[in-house]
Amino acid sequence: MTNFVELRKQMVAHQIASRGIKSSLVLDAMNAVPREAFVPGELQEFAYEDTPLPIDEGQTISQPYIVALMTEALHLVGGEKVLEVGAGSGYAAAVLAEIAEEVYTIERLGKIASKAASTIKSLGYENVHVLHSDGTQGWAEHAPYDAIVVAAGGPSIPESLKKQLKIGGRLVIPVGDQERVQELVRVTRTGELDYEQEDIAGVRFVPLIGEEGWSPENKSIEIKKDSENLLSARDIHLVQELNNVVEPFADIETANLDPLLDRIGDARVVLMGEATHGTKEFYEMRSRITKKLIEEKGFNFIAIEGDWPDAARLDNYVRHVDCPVSEWTAFARFPIWMWRNKSVRKFVDWLHEYNKNIVSKSRVAFYGLDLYSLYISIDAVLKYLDDIDPKAASIARERYGCLSPWQKDPATYGRAATSGIYQSCEQEVIDMLVDILRKRQDYTEYDG
Repeated sequence: MTNFVELRKQMVAHQIASRGIKSSLVLDAMNAVPREAFVPGELQEFAYEDTPLPIDEGQTISQPYIVALMTEALHLVGGEKVLEVGAGSGYAAAVLAEIAEEVYTIERLGKIASKAASTIKSLGYENVHVLHSDGTQGWAEHAPYDAIVVAAGGPSIPESLKKQLKIGGRLVIPVGDQERVQELVRVTRTGELDYEQEDIAGVRFVPLIGEEGWSPENKSIEIKKDSENLLSARDIHLVQELNNVVEPFADIETANLDPLLDRIGDARVVLMGEATHGTKEFYEMRSRITKKLIEEKGFNFIAIEGDWPDAARLDNYVRHVDCPVSEWTAFARFPIWMWRNKSVRKFVDWLHEYNKNIVSKSRVAFYGLDLYSLYISIDAVLKYLDDIDPKAASIARERYGCLSPWQKDPATYGRAATSGIYQSCEQEVIDMLVDILRKRQDYTEYDG
């Protein structure tokens, strides 16, 4: 069974409070209303996702954060009379009802209005009143209101709604001359004919359709076609399929990796990929999987998406190779965060200790696959050849001289790449590589 109470607490903590919503009344209200009751049954498991969700008639239930943001913007303190335009599922009205004394909500689509009224009643909200009507005209019978909130974007602020505000009352509405892009604004009535307006945030809402909104012609068709920011049927199916095959775990250190190791079987190469570049948790799990591959599957080298001279310094450390201290800092260029972090340091230290009790030639190596560090890479080759084959070093300097204009300046290299100039160096570099490969046996016998 899905624990909706716990999911609701997590939603309030991570999607709402952490984004800056501070009103305790709003946070308590969001914690009290069961959002799962306001979405179609097949979508209930997604009720506390950080997204709008589709309901009937091509309409949506708003993202929880937006509901909280608009509710807080009304500056409610409790006991008010509130008008909502665009009842939709009824979810926002229920949130308002947790704070206000009376909530009047209008929905222009009859089927949705009826469903909202039924859901609200079933949850015991006696202070919510639903009307099937044109929301842009307001609900004059119960005016004036302490606060009015509009859950659809209009081309301008309806005059009828402004007139139904009490003096001192607040109106929150998305406004924009494009039907899908608006600015959330707050209007405060400061006198009989005086209003103050302030911008709150950029938002995207379905069009406010009615006498003082957008024309109703063809809008229902457009709304049904607009799936932006919604979980589509395909998305939902994909999530359900993933739920059927994922192997959840509560803790990285105790996660059962046996099924993964079974699938790896006797494979000689395991690719983890850029999906492992991310948060600390990704890095920690990557380390744990790698340790398992080394300890239980006999893997003997790690190749990272990182510059090879930088990785070579780590390789010297993990394999206990005696070499002079370098004058430059490894992994000091973009992306520094990928390899210069505590999780990687912890793993490298583990590998150093693991190799301590293994004979030299069998120790696990640490290699870098990238060659973005053009200057450092060239320098590493030249220094090596200076020591082992001075004649080859002299030839290398001449050949690599072609690359000198952009050794230290990636922008210059970028211009050369787009213009094709760099291709003039290709044969020189290939010739150098071929020469080194031909002599690799001699070099290996020299340096071990």
